[in-house]
Amino acid sequence: NGNDLIPDFKLKVAADVLRFIHVTDYKILGANWAVHAFIPLVYQDVTLGGRTDDRFGLGDIIIDPIILGWHFPNFHVTTGLDIYIPTGTYDKNRLANPGRNYWTFQPILAMTYLSDSGFELSAKFMYDFNTENSDTKYQSGQEFHVDYTIGYHIGKQWAVGLGGYYYIQTTDDKVNGVTPPDGFKGQVAAIGPQAQYSYKNMNFTLKWQYEFDAQYKPEGNKFWFNFVYAF
Repeated sequence: NGNDLIPDFKLKVAADVLRFIHVTDYKILGANWAVHAFIPLVYQDVTLGGRTDDRFGLGDIIIDPIILGWHFPNFHVTTGLDIYIPTGTYDKNRLANPGRNYWTFQPILAMTYLSDSGFELSAKFMYDFNTENSDTKYQSGQEFHVDYTIGYHIGKQWAVGLGGYYYIQTTDDKVNGVTPPDGFKGQVAAIGPQAQYSYKNMNFTLKWQYEFDAQYKPEGNKFWFNFVYAF
């Protein structure tokens, strides 16, 4: 109802997420075949119910063995299946956990339109299927979320615009197979400015995203720095 569910809840997270992607020389159904892996190093600082806890460690690694990308002069489409592997440390008695202790299977569909004049419209659609946390017998519901960018490219080096995301949980959480009151269906939206600079085979992006309209989710600010180096 617009109120804090837990008044003294605070969360700070810093993460260095390394993404390794390789585009092969093979084509499948006319699409370029690529593979990637995310390796996150995560620091969490949590305050909840008068308790505080912090932890640094490896998060849950993400892999995708089959990424398919179709590329046209002004339009690009990519699809795949990201798999979240529960490699991060987890203890149900701790507040801070770099890992989630369950698998997630995430089909993705990403699209980019880039006009000859430099206007860009991009979106990445994702849908999550979560398995049960074996330690807590808690299973998060299915989730839909979309990342978006509305931008303008200035020459070949600079791009500016707005970016953010929308997240909504589509099915109820379950504890020991039973749905809790309200189903704890989360939702949150975010928007903010972003700027990108490209130089030779490198790319630098800065983002600030302000979260709002949160339900059963933390609400705050997110700052991103993204660096890409193409070999």
